[in-house]
Amino acid sequence: MIRFRFWACLWSLTLIGGLSDLGGVDAGESGGAASQPFFALCMDTHDAKKRDLEQQARMLKELGYDGAGHIGLDRVQERLSTLDQVGLRLFQIYVVVDVGPERQAYDPRLLECFSLLKGRGTQVALTLRGLPAGDPSGDPRAVSVLRELADAAAANGVELVLYPHTGDWVQAVEDAVRVAEKVDRPNLGVMFNLCHWLRVSPDRDFQRALRLCRPWLRAVSINGAEEYSEKGDWSEYIQPLGKGSFDVLRFLKELHEIGYSGPIGLQCYGIPGDAAEHLSASMVTWRRYQEELSGSLTPQPNR
Repeated sequence: MIRFRFWACLWSLTLIGGLSDLGGVDAGESGGAASQPFFALCMDTHDAKKRDLEQQARMLKELGYDGAGHIGLDRVQERLSTLDQVGLRLFQIYVVVDVGPERQAYDPRLLECFSLLKGRGTQVALTLRGLPAGDPSGDPRAVSVLRELADAAAANGVELVLYPHTGDWVQAVEDAVRVAEKVDRPNLGVMFNLCHWLRVSPDRDFQRALRLCRPWLRAVSINGAEEYSEKGDWSEYIQPLGKGSFDVLRFLKELHEIGYSGPIGLQCYGIPGDAAEHLSASMVTWRRYQEELSGSLTPQPNR
């Protein structure tokens, strides 16, 4: 804990942008719902219109989103430029880290990417794979690699978040918290991904899960979903907002209860058809949620 406080002080002195823009959990207050940034991720993977990056940026701007996420390290500069042109922000980049023994842990371009992101408040979200899910034997190597990355990122004011992903070494928020605690760097936190949590959590107790990761919570993704899926199909766990039986509004209320005021991403992976149509529908529901969270409407269940 003493070492964490030392790093926290150092981080606060060297950080330019980043954390102050990204928000997160504020122990002293609960953020205002209406002011929370809302961005789209994976909205391009199954878009029937196959929009290029410039078209995606214009679409998100027209629909009222605050920005986008980006998969991998290819075309990062182009993504930044196209978002800049319409006044939007790149909130996250999703990158794989391999913690398996005697493997290359990460793409060397990641270190170059940190300098590209300096001062932009963009998080780098890390999916950790290479070993069976939750295998603690991977902790020592993972801690070493993640400290190396966190220190390189900190030099450029960049924040890292561990991204629990079904089927990977870190697939549960409990594993992400365990690893983050061991890494012990103030610019490394945890992301809560609703669709992956639904896929791997047997108890559906998101209140417990959110309070567990609260000290480390730096990012959240949501989407419409079935609370339980007989088929176990991603098409049921990732839907536009307002679809499915899972009570997303109640989930958002819990986020405010624990003081989370950072950005929220809309997970769109695998949703078929014209991306503009499902993104538009989700934005309508998001705005309704914000009004309800602000107390101007009587909460209504998803239909």
